[in-house]
Amino acid sequence: MQAKKWLLTPCLLASAIFAQASFASDLVPPAGYYAPVISTEKKPQSCDPAPKPYTGSLVFRSKYEGSDKARSTLNKVAEKAFRDSTADITTMERGSNRYIMRYMQNGDPKQLECALQWMDSWAQAGALLSTDYNHTGKSMRKWALGSMSSAYLRLKFSESQPLKAYPQQAQEIEQWFVKLAELTVHDWSDLPQRKINNHSYWAAWSVMATAVATNRRDLFDWSIKQFQVAANQVDDEGYLPNELRRKQRALAYHNYSLPPLTMIAAFAQANGVDVRPENQQALKRLAERVMEGVSEPDEFKDKTGDKQDMTDLRKRAKFSWLAPYCTLYSCSADFEKGIEKFGPFKTFRLGGDVSSVFNPRHQGG
Repeated sequence: MQAKKWLLTPCLLASAIFAQASFASDLVPPAGYYAPVISTEKKPQSCDPAPKPYTGSLVFRSKYEGSDKARSTLNKVAEKAFRDSTADITTMERGSNRYIMRYMQNGDPKQLECALQWMDSWAQAGALLSTDYNHTGKSMRKWALGSMSSAYLRLKFSESQPLKAYPQQAQEIEQWFVKLAELTVHDWSDLPQRKINNHSYWAAWSVMATAVATNRRDLFDWSIKQFQVAANQVDDEGYLPNELRRKQRALAYHNYSLPPLTMIAAFAQANGVDVRPENQQALKRLAERVMEGVSEPDEFKDKTGDKQDMTDLRKRAKFSWLAPYCTLYSCSADFEKGIEKFGPFKTFRLGGDVSSVFNPRHQGG
């Protein structure tokens, strides 16, 4: 699926000219993805059977079912139904990440075989390709794609070349990723401004990871366009108006918007496209607003009229965006404290061990 044409703002013009000049160049990830596999003498670990490929309808209940327009009140019954119906998908995301992390950290070939067997079994079955979906279903598709393709990048680009012995499986997996990415582009394109929020950013990240894994420039361009849209949603104070509507979860969802946006920016930079200047350094402004909000949540209370729910902001993985962010900017003392407090970072949504990719000192941390 070809990306739609789009207009460049002046701050992206120079980057676009560079990209055009090097259009024939292969897409690449940030340098940390080339890290070699670490060989140890640890006892080989077992491999669980792959979860059953999910080929059914992508129509699931939302955990916010019955909530008002803010979509901020958790429905525990609906959440359990959602978790139960998507259990195999989540197991696939977490499991493939786990096996790839283990393999990169100890060189156990069994872990590599497990990861490839899991993903290839779903690829051959055409999992997650249903065109019968609701909002929750298309959200699960893009999350799953981002989790798997971003973990796969470590195998694809490692200087150890672990995929060299598995050309057929690699080809099948990558072809499946492309199908999922093309559906994701379809699912999340041309939305009205009021409906573009963190979901669109996560969709863009999943497409960016796939673009680099499969060397698809059209997918790369689409992801850059979505970043541009996101950056231009950030207001002068660093707020995202569509996330402020989440009332007591507004701060949490501002924070949740940062992992995909920082990863896209890091991958764009690796390919000669600097998105940081977009909308007068919108990404930096958003990140600083979030860190200020974590310290002083009343800032968000004043904006929304609701005391902020800090539950998610106590989870280390929720701040995984700090790892790529601090390769894009010189981080202040507050950001460094965040890294010390919450790092090292691991989250399957970004492909596993994020700190080891952006800060080798934390390898295996």
